[in-house]
Amino acid sequence: MLRHAFKEWAVICRALALGRQSIILRKGGIADEGGLFRPEHDRFLLYPTYLHQQQHDGIKPTALPLLEDAISEQPPAEILRIQHVVDVESIERLAMLGQALALDAEHIWSSETVIKRFHYREPGLWCLRVRVRALPTAIELPVQPEYDGCRTWVELAEAIDVTESR
Repeated sequence: MLRHAFKEWAVICRALALGRQSIILRKGGIADEGGLFRPEHDRFLLYPTYLHQQQHDGIKPTALPLLEDAISEQPPAEILRIQHVVDVESIERLAMLGQALALDAEHIWSSETVIKRFHYREPGLWCLRVRVRALPTAIELPVQPEYDGCRTWVELAEAIDVTESR
């Protein structure tokens, strides 16, 4: 059973689920303590977000069909659809921009997004190497007010059984 959910662009969630992306690069949400990401959990649910999804320049042009699919499958605003669980295989703090740019083949962010995120506030990014599993069926939950905001981690009101994920 899991309650911890990781908020991420829906297009990134889709790329992870389809094996088009094997890492998560993270800086931190504005509402995260100190605006910094902390790798608090090594297993979590993916919480697809649709804020900023209209920004086509944030991802590589080859990922635009994934963005279109993510937008077309967006649930109503008051519904959170959870479909995947993530196991973190390793965590690394990237202190040099070259380290982050060298991971280009493992994610769908554009180079401009990597550079922008790397330099935001203070230099550096977190890199989580992950394995993603699908839940047997999508779980739909009502969105709670405490889920709002630009934060990374959300504790769901209900725990989700992930034992049958594949």
